[in-house]
Amino acid sequence: MIGDNVDTAFFHSWFRNYVKGFYSEDPGIQENIRLKEEHTLRVCKEIIQLCRSLDLNENALRLADTIALFHDIGRFEQFRTYNTFNDKVSENHATLGLKVLEETDVLSRLTETQHSIAYKAIGYHNVRKLPDPDSETPDCLLYSKLLRDADKLDIWLVVTTYYGKRHNHRNPALELELPDTPEYSLCFVEDILNNQVSNSHELKTFNDMKLLQLGWLFDINFTQTFIRIQQRRIIEKIIADLPDTEDMRKIQNHLKEYLNERISER
Repeated sequence: MIGDNVDTAFFHSWFRNYVKGFYSEDPGIQENIRLKEEHTLRVCKEIIQLCRSLDLNENALRLADTIALFHDIGRFEQFRTYNTFNDKVSENHATLGLKVLEETDVLSRLTETQHSIAYKAIGYHNVRKLPDPDSETPDCLLYSKLLRDADKLDIWLVVTTYYGKRHNHRNPALELELPDTPEYSLCFVEDILNNQVSNSHELKTFNDMKLLQLGWLFDINFTQTFIRIQQRRIIEKIIADLPDTEDMRKIQNHLKEYLNERISER
C-alpha cells in the first residue's frame, strides 16, 4: 500500500484558497460554488469513513482524502465559464479538473506513485464503468472505487435534500436544466430492472435524472456503502419524488431486494 505521508493540511489550505477565488456577489453563482465546495468536504469525510471500515492504514487514508478533495476541482471553472454543471452542454468536469491540476501543479507534493493514482482516480470518478482489473493497477482501482462510492453517497444526500425542498427554492443547476415534467424514459426503467447503470447522455427529463441516480446502486463497491444507503433511505426518498406508477413500484421493490442481497453478502 502507499507508504509516504501525504500533506493533507497543505492540500486543504490550498483548496480553500482556490475556491475563494470563485466566490461571487451574485447569489446564484455563490450558491452553486458553495454547493460544490461543501460537497467536496463531505466527500472527504465519506471516503475517510470508508477507508476506516476497510481497516486501511493512515497513509492510505490521507491519499484517499486528497483524491476526494480534488475530485471535483474542475466544477468551479466549469460553472464560472458555462454557468452549468451539465457536462453534456459544457465539458467533462473530470477532464477539466485534471487540466486545473496540471496547470497549478498542486499535486507535485505527492510521490510519483501517489500522483499517478490520484490523477487516474480523479479522471475515472465520473466514467460509466471503471477499467477492467487486467488493464489497471489494484491500487488505482481501489482508490477509484472508494472515491466513486463516497461521491455517490454525498450526491444522494444533496439531491434528496433538494428534492424535499425544491418547491420552495429551485436551483436549475441541480436539475441540469432538464424539463420538470411527469414523463420519464423507459430505457432508465429497463436498465434498473436489468441491474445496469444508465447512460447520462440519454437524459431527457428531470425524472430521468432521478432514475439515473437510483441506478447508481449497481455501481457501488463496498458493503459499508450499501449499509449507509439503507440507513439513509436513499431509495425511498428518490422514489417518493417520482410519479406514482407501477414502473416505480417495480423499481423500488427490485432495488430494495438488490440492496438487501448485497448487505447480506458480508
